[in-house]
Amino acid sequence: MSLTVPNDLLDQAVAGDVDDEAFVACVRDSLPYAWSMISELVQQRDQSGAAFADNQVPPPDEAARGQLLRCLASDAMRGALERHFGVRLAFQNCHRVAVFDPTATEALRDFVTPRAQILNQKPELVDC
Repeated sequence: MSLTVPNDLLDQAVAGDVDDEAFVACVRDSLPYAWSMISELVQQRDQSGAAFADNQVPPPDEAARGQLLRCLASDAMRGALERHFGVRLAFQNCHRVAVFDPTATEALRDFVTPRAQILNQKPELVDC
């Protein structure tokens, strides 16, 4: 299961639209490793002023890796986090999360190319 959904949020979903901030809080509480990774990258990018900041350190365990995969594979979660932080998110392999300034379209386009994916491959990442 991707998220631990509180009853009040489930009730909100049953009744109709879900409040974005309540959904973001659910993601934060359910996927703390993914939340922490993305939050730290947002801070790094904000402080540096660079087009993007990315993580190249593999997660400490499979549970953490699973959180990243679940968070970034979900269009709903990814979109909510992008809106919340005011960034664009990209993902390579099973841990290389990148946070882009929304105006950094060329840097994002370069990051998500097949070439970039191939150049990011390393033998130790085959089973990630």
